Amino acid sequence: MYYVKKNKPDETHAEHPSEVMRAVYRHALRRPSVTPQDIARDLGITPAEAEQSCTELIALGLLREDARQPPGLVIVEPESAAERVIGPMERAIRAQRAAVETLRGQLLEYSRIYEERPAPNDGRGGVEFVGTLSNARAAIAELAGQCESEVLTSQPGGGRRAEVLQEAIARDEAMLERGVSMRTLYQHTARFSQGTREYVERVSTRGAEVRTLDDQFFRLLVFDRKVAVIGIEADPGAAIIVREPNLVHFIRSTFELWWVSATTFPLEWNNQDVADISEQLKQRITLLLSEGLTDQSIATRMGMSVRTCRRHIAEIMDRLGVKSRFQAGYLLGSQRATGQPDDSPGTGAPTAE
Repeated sequence: MYYVKKNKPDETHAEHPSEVMRAVYRHALRRPSVTPQDIARDLGITPAEAEQSCTELIALGLLREDARQPPGLVIVEPESAAERVIGPMERAIRAQRAAVETLRGQLLEYSRIYEERPAPNDGRGGVEFVGTLSNARAAIAELAGQCESEVLTSQPGGGRRAEVLQEAIARDEAMLERGVSMRTLYQHTARFSQGTREYVERVSTRGAEVRTLDDQFFRLLVFDRKVAVIGIEADPGAAIIVREPNLVHFIRSTFELWWVSATTFPLEWNNQDVADISEQLKQRITLLLSEGLTDQSIATRMGMSVRTCRRHIAEIMDRLGVKSRFQAGYLLGSQRATGQPDDSPGTGAPTAE
C-alpha cells in the first residue's frame, strides 16, 4: 500500500502554496481518488514533486487517504481542513491564555503582599512606595506612635473631611501630650471649614502651631527630622515614605520656606481678618486668572469649590469692568506685562464648599 507521510499540525509550512501544490489540488478536485504516481504522470511533474506536494497537502488537511481505495487520496474541503488542523491549535491557545490570566491573578495577590514590605535598612535609609490608603494610614499611625520630638504637617486642599479629622485628632493629641512639637500648614480656605477650625482649636490649646497659605503646596509629614511621608497627586490613596537623610532634609527645608510665608490660623474671627484673607485669596485668583488657568484648575489649586471660585472670578470681572473671562485674562495679562498694578480684589469671605 502506498503511504504518504503526514506532518504534525504544528509543523511549519510554506506561507503561500506553490504553483505545483495548487495544480495538484485542482487535479485532485476532478477525480474521485488520486495517487502521487497518477499526479506525476498527468501533470508532467517528477514523482518527487508529486510526493512532496501530496505530503504538504495532507499536512494542511486538504488531502486525506481514501479508506475505500488505498493508496488513493481524496480531496477535503478547505473549511473542513481548517477546522481539523487549526481547531486544536486555537483551543490550545485559548487554554494557554486562560492559564496565563489565572497565573497573573495569583502573582498580583503576591504583589499586594510585597507592597507591605518594610523599607530596606541599608544604614542610610531609602524610599518606600505604599500603594494603598489603608497601608498608608497604618504607616503614618506607626510613625506617629514612635515620634519623640517634632512633627511637621502640610495639608493642602481647603477644609479637611470630618472622618479624616476624627482619625487625626486622637493621634495628634497623643503626640502633643508626649511633648512632641507640632506645626501644621493649611490653605487659607481651611479657615472657613467649621470642622477644621474645631480641630485647630483643640490641638492649639495643647501647644500645636497652625498657619495658612493662599496658594497650593504639597501634602507631606515629617517625623523627628528622620522620616517624611509624601502624598502622590495622581493617587490620593498612595504615599511615599522617605528615610534617606538628604531627601528628608530637603523636604523639611521646603516646609520651612512655606512656613515663614504663612499666616497664623486665628482661633477667633474679626471683620478685618475676614477682609484680609478674602483679599489675599482674590489676589491669588487674579494672578492665576491672568496666567490662563481654567476655573477647575484655579479651584483645585486654591482648595475651594468650583462654584466658590467662579463667584470670586465674577466679582473680579465686575471690578475690572469686563464681560467675559477671556477679556479679564487678557486685561490682567496686559497689566502684568506692563507692570501696572491691578485693583481687582474685593471683599467678601469665601465659603467652605
